[in-house]
Amino acid sequence: MTPNAIDVEKLNTLVEINARINGDYFDLDALLVHILESAMRLVKCEAASILIAEDSDTLKFRVALGPAGVRAQDIPVDAKGSIAGWVIEHNESLIINDVPGDPRFFGTVQEKTGYVTKTMAAVPLRFKNGCIGVIELLNKDAGIPFTQSDLDILELLSVQAGIAYQNASAYRQARFKIRKLETAISDGAGFHQFVAEDPAVLDLIKTIEQIAATNSSVLILGESGVGKELVAERIHLKSPRSSKPFVRVNCAALSEQLLESELFGHVRGAFTDAVNDSTGRFETANGGTLFLDEIGELPCNLQAKLLRVIQSRSFEKVGSSKTISVDVRIIAATNRDLEAMIKQGTFRSDLYFRLNVLPITVPPLRRRRGDIEPLANFFRKKFSTETKKNFTGFSTDALNLLYTYSWPGNIRELENSIERACVLGTPPLIKAEDFRLNCPQSSAGDLLNASLTDTDSQASLKDALFLFKKNYVTKILEQTGWNQTEAAKLLDVQRTYVSRLMNELDIR
Repeated sequence: MTPNAIDVEKLNTLVEINARINGDYFDLDALLVHILESAMRLVKCEAASILIAEDSDTLKFRVALGPAGVRAQDIPVDAKGSIAGWVIEHNESLIINDVPGDPRFFGTVQEKTGYVTKTMAAVPLRFKNGCIGVIELLNKDAGIPFTQSDLDILELLSVQAGIAYQNASAYRQARFKIRKLETAISDGAGFHQFVAEDPAVLDLIKTIEQIAATNSSVLILGESGVGKELVAERIHLKSPRSSKPFVRVNCAALSEQLLESELFGHVRGAFTDAVNDSTGRFETANGGTLFLDEIGELPCNLQAKLLRVIQSRSFEKVGSSKTISVDVRIIAATNRDLEAMIKQGTFRSDLYFRLNVLPITVPPLRRRRGDIEPLANFFRKKFSTETKKNFTGFSTDALNLLYTYSWPGNIRELENSIERACVLGTPPLIKAEDFRLNCPQSSAGDLLNASLTDTDSQASLKDALFLFKKNYVTKILEQTGWNQTEAAKLLDVQRTYVSRLMNELDIR
């Protein structure tokens, strides 16, 4: 073959590789294999490989072709005592036509694979102006040495491989961002999953769907940790405003001045730190929903301004006389007794009546026992993933504790307890002691004492036992949300016997 023919073949190969690099980012390894196969064909050698720096001490074969390629794949190469390591460190190309005699030769690969390397051409693999690996060609055909011409073509191919790396990296990052956005869109960006199986909460969801269709203000009441924000989110997501912003403000988190600026915005120079104009949450939520959490903590001065916005749908930024009109639905939430605060003079009655158009009360967890196990399993899966521990469920004692504990901190306390159990526990099952709960659970002894207190001291043993059984079975049924199957598990009886007990004890 003439030199001109060789040049044409090299040129065609480079054009072909370039076309693949610019058209295929999906399988980087396949592309690198194609580049190495082209190099072997052009330079006429027995083997080729690409090694990548895993860390400062170790290199790993990303692709290895030739008689011992498969066996070499899993062999780590020392970065400090190898030819490849030297190439990466110095970012320079090498031709070595007496590999065994080179002091940088790393013989472990040869010892483990049995493949003898005699000659080598090696060039750096550069990525984003840095050297991340090395391309090696081994043992030129017919035992002849590598030449500068061979090194030149290898360096051209190295440039192509570097471009492939950059394109593939950019493609992977773009795909990751797209998947993240797709997940956010499907799940509702920034929204929480709503878990509910208890009849009381299922009824609440029906009410939410009715309320969501309106534009009236909503006041969500309930203890701390019951999920008032999730209810607000669901109202927004089910409403005609779902495509518009859902903006959250915690009224207890900021001082009065900062909260006023947060809600209504400010103009430059309105106060000492106001170096720029600022858009408030009302303006941001225009067309959508504004969720005011901990509304009971709103200072009296801001209560008057909030009332005006609700009535007139307009406001002025702090330090400005320009009126801004907005279309915002207000959802407020509190764990405070607002009616008691009105009597104390700490909450405006006119604002209360404006907010309390559509009131919703979220029951505490102790009154929705049917949600305990579904919520616990939801949090178990979440924190099993985060802690990289494979918890498959709860022990019997742990389930009993979940149902009998009063959960004064509600769902937030349950979530924290499951997280703590996943951190401190040992798979496969979460055990009762893993929760590290401080408050004692209800006991049969407590119920017995209560039954004795409620029973006439002259009552017969039969009547006292009847009252205890009725109180105890009723308590278990309440804890399980009147789920007879779950109650049977806790009582350690057949489900049919629970129904019989309810009839015998006149439990309704």
